[in-house]
Amino acid sequence: MTTDTLAGPAVTPRRSDGLDRRQVHAIAACYFVASFAALGLPPYLTAILPALGDPTGSWAGVLYIVPTVFSALGAPLWGRLADRFGRKRLLLRAQLGLTVSFLLAGAAQSLPAFTVALVLQGFLGGTFAATNCYLAAALDGPRLSKALTLMQGSARASLVAAPILVGALTPWISPHRQYLVMAVLPLAAAALLALLPEPGRPTAPVEAGDAQAPAPAAGPLRLLYAFEFVFVFSTIISFPYLIALVEERLPGISGFVSGLLFALPHLCYLVFAARVHTAFLDRPRAGIALGFAFVALGLAGHAVAHSLTAFVLVRLLLGAGLTLGLVCLSVLAAEAANGRAPGRMFGTLEFVSKGGAVAAGAVAALANSTLGSSAPVLIGTAAALATALGAAALALFPRSRWSH
Repeated sequence: MTTDTLAGPAVTPRRSDGLDRRQVHAIAACYFVASFAALGLPPYLTAILPALGDPTGSWAGVLYIVPTVFSALGAPLWGRLADRFGRKRLLLRAQLGLTVSFLLAGAAQSLPAFTVALVLQGFLGGTFAATNCYLAAALDGPRLSKALTLMQGSARASLVAAPILVGALTPWISPHRQYLVMAVLPLAAAALLALLPEPGRPTAPVEAGDAQAPAPAAGPLRLLYAFEFVFVFSTIISFPYLIALVEERLPGISGFVSGLLFALPHLCYLVFAARVHTAFLDRPRAGIALGFAFVALGLAGHAVAHSLTAFVLVRLLLGAGLTLGLVCLSVLAAEAANGRAPGRMFGTLEFVSKGGAVAAGAVAALANSTLGSSAPVLIGTAAALATALGAAALALFPRSRWSH
């Protein structure tokens, strides 16, 4: 039960010192444009590296995860600094860090210089954690979970649109030099963010004549981190070799259709996330269990799909799980942020999330090379199914039994 539902005398309205809708949408737009190079250019590493001294692009797999690794390592530090020196400053720092790293990547003339630029992109960037920290310092409860859901939508939209834009520009500007062009985007985002206020968490409503009412208990952190890691692991593990699996099962399929199949789960999120947030706002633990179950079904289906119709169906199942999982994780994160320093919490959450992505990439590469192209999705199925059963069991017990 929240303080809004407690019976009693008149309640003093909440101070309007949070962010309004236009400001939240501006922040989402900033994250969207700043993500373009980070998400759109890595798929073209095999086209970039030959000019830098790697004729076969053999380092593409390693360099693909370099920004992720260093983003994970830097996120807890930047989160703590945000709590100490201001969330707006650290968000601006992240956008300007991306600008500098993109300029260095676009100007690099050798593989070592390009690698250093990617290291800096990961360590100096971290815009997602910085953005969530900024939002959590200004919003709480359903408003925060709705904003976090919107940020995930911004990330999904960028993941779908960015590779298309990069491909469209390639005939005129090489993917390598597009880093120079893309550096304008986080710089523009920083300029817009500079106009926004330093956030301050809204005060909780208080009953007339009484001291401030106690805030709702903060949600569990360890469980949130565990769900985040396994969810990222089980969904990301199917990404690196999906196109190869589709082309193996459906010889002659066009690149456009393969790309559309890759994007389908993310498109599901963009269409249904807002409705899922409304439906599961008060029951996120049930939504998490259902999300993992759909992820397990979708991944298992990849192992047996041998037609275009079957692939569309299993990608839609995965999209349902992706949407349920991401939305309910946002709701749980909003609960956990209550009464906690948002920088430290979201910095650690970003570390856990990136750790899941790195683990997924490493396991996928090992499983694909030793057990075949179906192995990554089967491993993801096992992880998602086990977590779905665990989440369902936890949802049957009162929160007080497992929240610490």
